[in-house]
Parts: sequence; structure tokens; C-alpha cells
Amino acid sequence: MGAHVSKQVERRKAISTEKKTLVDLKQTVGSDYPGSDYHPPDRKNWMSGLDPDRIRINQIVWPGTHDSATNKIGIPLVTRPFAQCQSLSIYEQLKTGARVLDIRVQEDRRVCHGILLSYSVDVVIADLKRFLEETNSEIVILEIRTEFGHDDPPDFDKYLEDQLGEFLIHQDDQVFNRTISDLLPKRVICVWKPRKTPQPKPGGPLWGSGYLKDNWIDTDLPSTKFESNMKHLGEQQPAANRKYFYRVENTVTPQADNPVLCVKPVTDRIRDYARMFIAQSFARGFADRLQIFSTDFIDEDFVDACVGLTSARVEGKA
Repeated sequence: MGAHVSKQVERRKAISTEKKTLVDLKQTVGSDYPGSDYHPPDRKNWMSGLDPDRIRINQIVWPGTHDSATNKIGIPLVTRPFAQCQSLSIYEQLKTGARVLDIRVQEDRRVCHGILLSYSVDVVIADLKRFLEETNSEIVILEIRTEFGHDDPPDFDKYLEDQLGEFLIHQDDQVFNRTISDLLPKRVICVWKPRKTPQPKPGGPLWGSGYLKDNWIDTDLPSTKFESNMKHLGEQQPAANRKYFYRVENTVTPQADNPVLCVKPVTDRIRDYARMFIAQSFARGFADRLQIFSTDFIDEDFVDACVGLTSARVEGKA
């Protein structure tokens, strides 16, 4: 018992120290960068507002959501706080400005996070279609994967093609250098990541797992995650030279050996430092490598942080 208490005390000290590290860093370097003062007048149509004729796919800093379809996961007030990473529906996230969705499914096509279940993936597709029908020039990256420990839904590639066929941008390495207008009326880059069934074929309507990469680490320590994100981003090529999307997740994850197991208070340790991360990527000389930037509990300021940098790139200021 004494050893357990001692370990918890040390864990709390470590978390407190890491939180202070980020506070001190923010006071030292701030959160300003090219485009940081930009706020899109219409977040629902922010790509349209930046001129689809000028924006190349590899210039975009894509605001993304982590575990996007968890707003109704589990049982409210019972299991939901342990797995909920978003409070908004998929449609509301897209309307707020998110353009990358991270969806986890199990064999029966229900959304899941570990062992906890949410609604059918049909709800995700319906919300996405509603958004696409209400807008004209917004491109969305839809990543769908089979959750760890689960089997692939049968014939899921055919399901995605049937549901989204008219919107799907076929896999093509040239897409990264094209403008949004070049791709229209197609509007969805769908990355399907099965666990056992074959990967999507090159040139087909779905993109394979190698086209969306990240370096996720499982930690609840905010400074550790911040620096890990920085390290791995610095190891990438500039976005303009890549033929895949690279994601940085501005999140931390509850750990079983810590008394705080609810997602919200844990991920809040890092969530407010998104702008500082972008500023630091400039200070360290690799802001040109930032591409997909994802968060828990997305809000308007996070979207603005990404759209502002995108605007600066399009204007040749970054």
C-alpha cells in the first residue's frame, strides 16, 4: 500500500512539473506565428474563403479530430467520460472547421473506442454527406480503421465505395500537388485501414494506410508528448515534398496507473498549447512539415490556428 501511494505521489509531481514546463515555455516564446491573427469569417466554408483555385493540397494545415465519433460513446456519466474525446457530432465538427476525421469501427460497423461502443458508422457517413451537400469546395480526409483487438467489418471497402462513391478522390500521388479546384467535384480522401483484409489497391477510390502516418505515443505527460511531437515532426520531409499525409496529435491519454482516468481533464493538460506548438515549429525551423494537426474536443480557436497558417502559406508569408 505504501509503495502504491508513493508511486502516485511521484506521478502527480511529474505531471505538475510537466504542466509547468509548458506554461514557462509559453511565457518565453509565446504563440505568435505567420497567420496567427487570421480568423476565417465562415468556418463552415473556410477552404472556399481562401480561394480553391490557389490552395494546393500540400499547403493545407488540416484541423483534425482525434477519435472523432465518440461524442455519444458508452453510457452517459458512467463509462462515457473514460472514452469520450469529442463533444460535437461529426456534422458539428465539420461545420466548426474540422477537415480530418478519425473513425474506429468493429466487425458490425459500429464505432468503438476499445471495448466501449457508440453509434453505427452509418451516422458518420450521413453527417459527412449532409456537410458535403451544404458546401461546395470543402475537402475532407476521412480515416477509418478497424479498432485494435477487433475484426474488420465484412466487405467494408465496398460499403464505403457504395456510400461515398460520387465524392471519392481516387488514390493518386499527384493529388498532393493539385489545387482544391483541380479535384472538384470530388471532395473526400478516404483512408481505409483494415487489420486483416487486403489494403486498398493503388489508383482505386480508397487510400491505403501508408498515406496517413503519425508517431503516436501513449502518455498522459503533456511536455513529454509535446516534445515527442516536435521530435517526430522534425524528422519528416517538408509537406511539399511528401506523397503521404503526416499527422500530429495534440493530445495526451489517461493511464491506468494514475487516479485521473477521464479523458477531458487529462487531455486538457496539452489542449491549450496548440498555437504554441505551431509557433515552436517555426522557432525550431520545421513549420513547413506541419500538415494534419488533430485535437480532442475541437473548438473554434484550434480551427483558426490551423486555417491561419494555411492562409499564410497561400499568401507566401510562411
